[in-house]
Amino acid sequence: MLTLKAPGSLIKRLGRQQRLIVDALLLGVAGSLAAQLFTYLLRGTTWLFLVKLAGYRPPGLPDEGGVLREVIGRHGLWLIPVAVAVGGLVVGFVTQRLAPETEGHGTDTVVQAFHRAEGELRARVTPVKLLASAITIGSGGAAGREGPIALASAGIGSWYATLTGRTGADRRLLLLVGAAAGIAAIFRSPVGAALFAIEVLYVEMEFESVALLPAMLASVVAYALNGFFVGWRPLFRVPSRLALSHTLDNGWYVVLGIGAGLVATIIPVVFYGVRDIFRWLKIRPELKPALGGLLMGLLALVSPQVIGGGYGWMQEAIDGRLAAGTLLMLVLAKPLAMSLTISSGGSGGVFAPSLFAGAMLGGLLASLAHQPAAPLVIVGTAAVFAGAAHVPVASLMMVTEMTGGYTLLVPAALAVMVSYLVQRRLAARFRYQSLYEAQVATRADSPAHHSEHLRIALRILRERRVLNPAEVGQLDLLSLLRAGIPVELPGDRRLVIGVLRPDSPYRQKPLGAANGKLDEHTHVFAIIRGEHMLVPRADTVLEVGDRLILLTSSAALGGLEQHVDRW
Repeated sequence: MLTLKAPGSLIKRLGRQQRLIVDALLLGVAGSLAAQLFTYLLRGTTWLFLVKLAGYRPPGLPDEGGVLREVIGRHGLWLIPVAVAVGGLVVGFVTQRLAPETEGHGTDTVVQAFHRAEGELRARVTPVKLLASAITIGSGGAAGREGPIALASAGIGSWYATLTGRTGADRRLLLLVGAAAGIAAIFRSPVGAALFAIEVLYVEMEFESVALLPAMLASVVAYALNGFFVGWRPLFRVPSRLALSHTLDNGWYVVLGIGAGLVATIIPVVFYGVRDIFRWLKIRPELKPALGGLLMGLLALVSPQVIGGGYGWMQEAIDGRLAAGTLLMLVLAKPLAMSLTISSGGSGGVFAPSLFAGAMLGGLLASLAHQPAAPLVIVGTAAVFAGAAHVPVASLMMVTEMTGGYTLLVPAALAVMVSYLVQRRLAARFRYQSLYEAQVATRADSPAHHSEHLRIALRILRERRVLNPAEVGQLDLLSLLRAGIPVELPGDRRLVIGVLRPDSPYRQKPLGAANGKLDEHTHVFAIIRGEHMLVPRADTVLEVGDRLILLTSSAALGGLEQHVDRW
């Protein structure tokens, strides 16, 4: 693989902490520049598709150079479906011909690359993702900017790691650092972006803590540099006083959390349900985003507020200018519009549409409860995304930084906690439980950390003096597993070994069909076939007689008998 020897050798001379500081500074600069490039591309495509072709201009945020006024041209809204469909057609051909992994919402691709691809993304991912997403959003598609900039900046981090000859572990770390930098720049949220990059990887309340400090440094650098272009004010303007009418009225935040949990449960089901429908359709993949765009455009004829990211309408909700009927309609319409746009093969993020649904839910509750709109709208944005994406801490900080509503931290934390708990309880009944399908439950379930688990197992063996430490190796560990000696890991996890049974339902099937698992608690750690040890991949087909090293829980040991015989 081609590497850049001069800078790579210079960086390698530094200590690990010094290298990470240099990495974070460089990727912070790169993330800021990527955010600016994406912003300019988005302005250009919006002008071309929405303003010139459709004659429509949605309300925009004043701090982004927009005007809080909707402008409808002489043709009304009738050309909106045409603009979105044409944009989808272009995006379909761009993504399918150049980089199919750039379709969809982007962040999930980053999570997948971290867990299963050693953090590796192709170099072309960054330009293709920026262009495709700019066209999707600029033509009126209901998508956001988080996914595109996360994938594009993560692609820069991955490319930089490869260019400087870094290890797989370093590449995974730099993937997250790059993603955090881009998100921090485009959303003006340095702390929240860093937390998002390390929290979005897991379903449970776990973080990739080793990446926190470099991600935070890169985010701060990206935010500071971006400020020279657009200023350092928060994206949204909020009243100076953010409080409900009376102290007892704070109970409405609990009600909002419950409602947000319900909405957050529905969003992934709709999003991936629409994706499954489009996958089932027997038409060329290049044409599917155009069909999704056409359907989304027809929805926009009834509800034009679903067009684009919708930040201008969110500001209108904060200002209390939207009627209750409109707010209710938008809570339901925006997730559907987002699904038609992205799940059909378009390119864009799910962050902004989820915030939009939460904002409208908060505004609706404020209207019904006769409370000030701004506090409930702001808290609603954080509560819905926290539940739908399983990122409660990051959501809390990102929304606070984007609005400057720091006095709402406590009530927002309450609503976010309630939403997260309600969503986890309700979503357990559905197939799709999170907006990010590539998330794994915990670090123990991530293939990226399997070697770490192996090191822990070997250390435990050494501490128990089962073997001479100098003699511990692959064959020794296999001998212990073969002899039935339990290798226990933290978190009630165990390494066991077994031979795939002839009647196992997983024989002659690729591991990707089951996400690399034999059941909910058992992950295939390695495959021994003959004299070779195979690293499990999505396309690896299990064969009868394969010796499987499994990472499981003590509770799941009994259920393994239907799949493997103990060796």
